[in-house]
Amino acid sequence: MTSPKPRTGRVIVVGTDGTPRGDAALRWALDVGAHAGDVVRAILVRPRDTLLPGTSFAIQPHGRVPEAGYSLDDHIAGMGIETEAAIEARTVHGDPATELVTASADADLLVLGTHRGGAVTDLVLGSVGRECVRFSRCPVVVITPEAARHLTPA
Repeated sequence: MTSPKPRTGRVIVVGTDGTPRGDAALRWALDVGAHAGDVVRAILVRPRDTLLPGTSFAIQPHGRVPEAGYSLDDHIAGMGIETEAAIEARTVHGDPATELVTASADADLLVLGTHRGGAVTDLVLGSVGRECVRFSRCPVVVITPEAARHLTPA
């Protein structure tokens, strides 16, 4: 019987969706969080093809969804970030908070981008980040828009 190879680096899971806040989380993970030997696992969660009839979420239940031809691999390559870490791009289907919390079980760090708004905005749009912070099985880094401005190339 063979034993699994020991892991030499950390696994950093990044929730990304092609938006500026998702890009900021990925940029932070690759520029600041990851080192040689680490694996950065970028995860795009697409909602299941279920509709919520009679609600404003009937078309896009989780907010912005990248177009059908969107390639996470191409998007990451287009960001032009140099890193010594290995990058894994994954696209999964389901509830974003549930999928990211599940991915945190095998991770050393979970990185999310978030937006800042008023109380009503946070109730509607901040639910994924809030659930990840509450239920993640590893430490969580949340990149706010203010922090993201420091990471945006000039």
